[in-house]
Amino acid sequence: MTATVTRTPTLPPRVVAALLLLLTLVGASPAAAYQLEPFKDRLFAYPGLLAGKADDAFVIVDYDKRRDIHQRDKEWEREVFGEYVSMRPSSSQKDLKLTAGGRTITYMRVGEPRGARAIVIYVHGQGGNRFQGMNDVSFGGNFNRIKNLMVRNSGLYMTLDVKDFDARGAGDVKALMQHYVSQAPQARVYVACGSMGGFLCWRLARDSGAAAMMGGMLLMGSTWDEDFLSSGTFRSGRLPIYFGHGSWDEVYNWKRQAAFYERLKARKSDYPARFVLFETGTHGTPIRMTDWRLVLNWMFAAAGR
Repeated sequence: MTATVTRTPTLPPRVVAALLLLLTLVGASPAAAYQLEPFKDRLFAYPGLLAGKADDAFVIVDYDKRRDIHQRDKEWEREVFGEYVSMRPSSSQKDLKLTAGGRTITYMRVGEPRGARAIVIYVHGQGGNRFQGMNDVSFGGNFNRIKNLMVRNSGLYMTLDVKDFDARGAGDVKALMQHYVSQAPQARVYVACGSMGGFLCWRLARDSGAAAMMGGMLLMGSTWDEDFLSSGTFRSGRLPIYFGHGSWDEVYNWKRQAAFYERLKARKSDYPARFVLFETGTHGTPIRMTDWRLVLNWMFAAAGR
């Protein structure tokens, strides 16, 4: 009787290599979330903390006017020293108009729309305009930093003229969002509102259509909104919120903003919200001192970006 010998077939080396690659890809962890790469972090990181760690939910920052304005600015509150600024975004900066809802929206943009991975829109407060958020040298160079962070990381940054702080203003911001999300459907919009601009942030957050496009909301020396706590957006818990406030703000009292933050967390303890208090900071301090990269990277991760 003749024994039967079974041989294992030998696969060509290129097939083996392909199978090994496939197994590696299948077993690999999901791709890392979109994050902003460092840009002048040493200069813009919080200068010192009186309570908490930089990425905690509630942090008190040691703001010092002599250090954070007098030593940082070449001309106090008007022009920062050159090391804080890079003019790279200027090559893509445009002053534009968009017609929507029978109105003309005047706005400015840096970055390339198609393929943008994230969109940041700055909404100014009363007395401001679209140029405020594009000013490279005021507010300690912090607007220049967000421009650079977006341009250098396949993002888009915009500012607009707000005509009112009610339904029309919110409608203009929403129209701008829709226009650019249609060109970059994979991108979410992060709306940053200074001072009275917060009225528009909250309107957008309560608007299910606008909120669906948003990945986060930044409030800088701004308002609160009790109605948000009964909105579908709040119940879903999917819109990260950053509150930045100065303890010497005479326009919007930080204690009332902090009390709202506490009510929000009391109703939904796992809601993605963070509060940064700038000790001795005034009304404009959060615009100058907010660490854009720290906040946005947290929002990207919290929203599963």
